[in-house]
Amino acid sequence: MTKIKVLASTVTFGKINKEPKERMETLGWDVVTNPYGRPLIPEEFSELGVDADALIVGNDKITADIINRCPNVKIIAKHGIGVDAIDIKYANSKGIYVTNAPGSNATEVADLAVAYMINLARGIVISNRDTKAGKWNKPKAPMCMNGKTVGIVGTGHIGCQVASRLRGFNMNLLGYDIFENAEAKSFGVKYVPLDELLLTADYITLHLPLLEETQHLLNEERIAHLKHGVVIVNTARCQLVDYTALETALKSGLVRGYAADVFEHEPPEHLPLYDLDNVIVTAHIGGTTKESNLRMGNMAVDNVIAALTGKIPPNVLKA
Repeated sequence: MTKIKVLASTVTFGKINKEPKERMETLGWDVVTNPYGRPLIPEEFSELGVDADALIVGNDKITADIINRCPNVKIIAKHGIGVDAIDIKYANSKGIYVTNAPGSNATEVADLAVAYMINLARGIVISNRDTKAGKWNKPKAPMCMNGKTVGIVGTGHIGCQVASRLRGFNMNLLGYDIFENAEAKSFGVKYVPLDELLLTADYITLHLPLLEETQHLLNEERIAHLKHGVVIVNTARCQLVDYTALETALKSGLVRGYAADVFEHEPPEHLPLYDLDNVIVTAHIGGTTKESNLRMGNMAVDNVIAALTGKIPPNVLKA
C-alpha cells in the first residue's frame, strides 16, 4: 500500500506549532513542509507535490497548472481563510475538495486593523522613527478616535471582531455588506449603503473577499468622494483599492493615511506608495500568532484527514 503524502506549502506549517503536523504523522503519513520560507513556484510543486495526496496551502497561487502538476491530490486545504488564489472551479471539476479554516484568525486580524487605526491617527510609526534618530518632532495634528465614525466594509468574522473592539473607543459604527449580520448589529453597527459610508467615515477598514465585483471597490471615483482626512485600513486584499488613485489622494491629504498587510504577490515588488510617511505596510502578519497558527493548522488537518479517510471535510467550498 502506497504511503499517504501531504505537502504543506504554507510557510509556517509545522514550524510555529508541531501539533497539526504530528497528528498526520501519527497516522503514518509522510508530511513534507515548505523548505524555502516563501510561496512555492510551479517547478517546486512539481518536485515536492507530484505524488502528494493533499495540499495544505498558504498564500501560494494554486492555478489549474499547479493542480495538474500534483495529479494525485484529493484535497486542497487553505491554512487560513481567503481562497481567491485557488482555482476552486477547476479543482472541483477534477473531483478535488477545496476547504478553508473560517474564523481561525479573525481575532488576530481585527487586533491589527485597530492597531493600524491608532498608529495612523497618532503618528506612532513616524514618531518612533524620528525619536530613535534623535529628532524631537511632535506629530502634526494627531487625530482622536473617540466619537469618530468608522466604516466597516465587510461584516463577517473579522468585521464583527473589529466592531467589538471599537465600541471601547466610543465610535459610531457604520457597516456595509451584501447581507446584514445580527452579530454586527449587536455590537452597534448600523448598516448603510456603501457610498454613504464612504462619504461620512473618518476611518474605513476593509474586510471583504476579492471577487470580480470587489476588485477596485475603492476606485478613482469613490476615493475622490471620501471624507477629507480619512484613514483607510486594508487587512483583506490589496486589489480592493486602486493604488494609483490612492497614491494621489495620500499626497494631496484627502486620505490622511493608509495601512496594508496584504499584497498581490509575496514578497511584493516595491511601490513608490510605500515610501510615503502616511503609509504603513507589514509582511502579512495579521493572521499570524502562535495561537491562530495552531487553530489554522488543526482546522486544515481536520479537513485533510476527513477527505483522505473517505469523509466529507467540514469546511468544503464550491466555486
